[in-house]
This record gives sequence, structure tokens and C-alpha cells, in this order.
Amino acid sequence: MRDIDVLVIVAHPDDAELACGGTIAKLTKEGRSVAIVDMTKGELGTRGTAEIRMKEASEAARILNIVDRRNLEISDGNIEINEENIIKTIQAIRYYRPKIIVMNPAFERHPDHQNAHNLVRNSIFKSGLTKVKTFYQGEEQTPYRTRKMYSFMQSYHFEKRPDFCVDITDTFSIKMNAIKAYSSQVYVPGKSDSSEPTTRLSRPEFIEELESRAIHYGTLVGVRYAEPFLAIEPIMVSSMSLFLQ
Repeated sequence: MRDIDVLVIVAHPDDAELACGGTIAKLTKEGRSVAIVDMTKGELGTRGTAEIRMKEASEAARILNIVDRRNLEISDGNIEINEENIIKTIQAIRYYRPKIIVMNPAFERHPDHQNAHNLVRNSIFKSGLTKVKTFYQGEEQTPYRTRKMYSFMQSYHFEKRPDFCVDITDTFSIKMNAIKAYSSQVYVPGKSDSSEPTTRLSRPEFIEELESRAIHYGTLVGVRYAEPFLAIEPIMVSSMSLFLQ
């Protein structure tokens, strides 16, 4: 897989769907190529197992119609910025060579989310260095770096206004279907195991929270549903006429 449009690199299976599933679905609906890289299998999650999460991630990928999904098999709850994890992340970046990279935010409730952000940022920079050598299937990879980097919103609201919001009105239902693929994590009537411990995500009201957030950010930009993002670096546009759409 080479030169895809968007690579979403996240800490856990379901991070991408929960935070930017509507944006991913919109991109694939527009014919853009999107891949997801999960750093861990979410094995420390209160509910379910790593094996269940892998099956759910595969189903969610099918629903979102992405071109590929892989797992770096970094230890859940222990996303460290060390040489091994940096190399794994660089290998993924150099393999996909994306125009855009989307990641967890820098300030978050879950330590893995913050660490994932910092690991991706570190790896994006080093991925462009010619003296950092990585290999894939025995072949040396070519250095690659993009400056188009964006963070989605998770548990915490951004400390400032979003830099932009994506209208997901026409793909909100696809986002929710992808999220409901994770019935071990979120409440899905008739599928979720009620004998498992209750978490914030497994409460029936959590789905309502997701819709409320999408409505809130949609209201800010004049649409029904939207997802907010922060830009790591300034956004360049070729013309202000792009804002006249």
C-alpha cells in the first residue's frame, strides 16, 4: 500500500471510529483512500478481550470502507516513546506514505492517548530523516514526511476553538454503525454482554453523548452533525475561494 490519502494512527481499536468515524466515512465515500493503524489491541480494556476487539476492528473497517488496517502490537497502557515503538510507527508511515496523518490529541484523559500523540509526532519527524533506517519485508524503506497533521477530539474538549470542523451529516449513520461494531465496548441492545462491568462507554447514554457532541459542533458551523479537529501546523489553502463553497 503506497501513497494513500489519509492515515489515521490511534492508540486503541475504536479510537478512530469514536472520534472521527464520520470524517473517515466521508473521505471513503468521496473516493479517498484511508488506512487505520491501531497501536495496541486494547487488551487492558475493562470489557471484552483483545481477540474480540480485533474482530470488531475488522468489522468497523469494513463498514467505513477503508483500504487497510493494521496493529502495531504495542503494549496497551504502556505506549512509551522508545526506539522500538518509534521504529514501528515510522515503518507504518513510510509504508503508507499518506498525504495527511490524523492522530489522538495532545491533552487527554487517557495517558495512552497523550502518549500516542507524542509518539506519532516524534515518528513523523524522524520518518523524514535519511539516516534513520527502517525495513519492510526485507527491503529498506524510503524516508517520508508530511506536514499535514491533525488531531481529533476525544474525552476532553480542546483548550481553544477547533481549527476546523468536518460536516458529517451524510455519514453520521455510518459512523454510528462502525462504533456499534464494538459491542464489547459500547451498548448495543441484544449484543452487549450485560454481565461485564459497566464503563462510561457501555452506558446506554454514551451513544447519546456522541450524538450531542456532533450536533453541538454541527451547530457551530451551520450543519446537522460535525467533527472538530486541531491542526498541528498552519493550514495552507491555494485560494480563499475554497471557503466560498
